[in-house]
Amino acid sequence: MTIDILIQLLSGVSRGMILFVVASGLTLIFGVLRIPNFCHGSLYMLSAFATYSITTVFGGSNLGFLASLIVAPLVVMAFGAAIEFFLLRRISNREHLYQLIVTFAITLIVADGIKLIWGGSYRSVSYPPMLEGSLSVLGRPFPQYYVLVIAAGIVIAALLALIIERTRFGRVLSAAVIDPEMVGALGVNVPRLYTTVFALGAWLAGFGGALAAPIGSISLGIDNSIIIESFAVVIIGGSGSIVGAFAAALIIGIVQALGIMVAPRLAIGFIFIALCAVLLLRPQGLLGRRV
Repeated sequence: MTIDILIQLLSGVSRGMILFVVASGLTLIFGVLRIPNFCHGSLYMLSAFATYSITTVFGGSNLGFLASLIVAPLVVMAFGAAIEFFLLRRISNREHLYQLIVTFAITLIVADGIKLIWGGSYRSVSYPPMLEGSLSVLGRPFPQYYVLVIAAGIVIAALLALIIERTRFGRVLSAAVIDPEMVGALGVNVPRLYTTVFALGAWLAGFGGALAAPIGSISLGIDNSIIIESFAVVIIGGSGSIVGAFAAALIIGIVQALGIMVAPRLAIGFIFIALCAVLLLRPQGLLGRRV
């Protein structure tokens, strides 16, 4: 029983790492641009379908998997930059309700576009041949691919923390959150900065979608669950906090994994229990700042 719990915990950590990669993009966009980006899940879904097409072209080889991890997020990144440049920038001075409506409209457009290109049936991506096996954890098998997912999440977290804490871009980003007018007065092209942030957030959603494609089935509607969980990560971790998003994603992944063991039908409910607890005890999130 103890070994089963350990394997389930590791599975929860791997799920949490995918959730972190996606939600870290959302927390950047929401924390810096103050945009409730409801189409973030659609970018994740688009990347998953693009990964399916790329791996199919390469016949499910290792090269196809590596190509999908590079190309699919870049395609989504370009699409995200276009959304910010041509749509969201035009309504940046209006109420947040306009941004919410626009991003929600994009989710409908993306869903119809995916249905037009790939159809409405389920798709699947197999594990790359180099990661098809399992590792032995106290005598129980644990997929090698899940180890890659955990490692990728940790690397992304370290890189994001390094960029934000140690680079000029990160310092400008932090300043833009506090006082964008002052940053603009100092010669920084704030609209370009916002486009860059949105594109980076879209890339993270795309990378998460490509990384998650071999784990489960790919179909219309996978954007709904990921966007709900991503907003839960942003709220629990604190808006704009990468470390907070990492901690929150781990909490949600582990809570959901253990919830499946205890009450499978109520597994999603445990996420909202954790969310409500944080909202009651610490409304600004675990590592967020009170505004």
